[in-house]
Amino acid sequence: MVNKSKLKYQSQDIYKYREIIKNPFITDKTTRLLENNQYSFIVDSKSNKSEIKSSIELLYDVKVIKVNTSQIAKKARRVGKYIGWKAQYKKAIITLSEGDRINLFAEN
Repeated sequence: MVNKSKLKYQSQDIYKYREIIKNPFITDKTTRLLENNQYSFIVDSKSNKSEIKSSIELLYDVKVIKVNTSQIAKKARRVGKYIGWKAQYKKAIITLSEGDRINLFAEN
């Protein structure tokens, strides 16, 4: 017999972890970091390193060795005569243990 309250708690937990990890951050530099088994993600600005580590381990079923985070400040952007702001965000660089991988690119 399955305990329904426990299943409800686990599903809420997974939803919380999905809110922490927003999406992968893919640039030329982060693509080079993949060779060192390091992955970059945009994460929630209020999350800390331990929350990020547990989220990655639960969502991708891998072992995280190290988490480095940085706050990227907002920047002014201009389109013609209009000036706007590029939003502030938090970036996390995750180092995985040997043998673990995250498939960021879809294979046909």
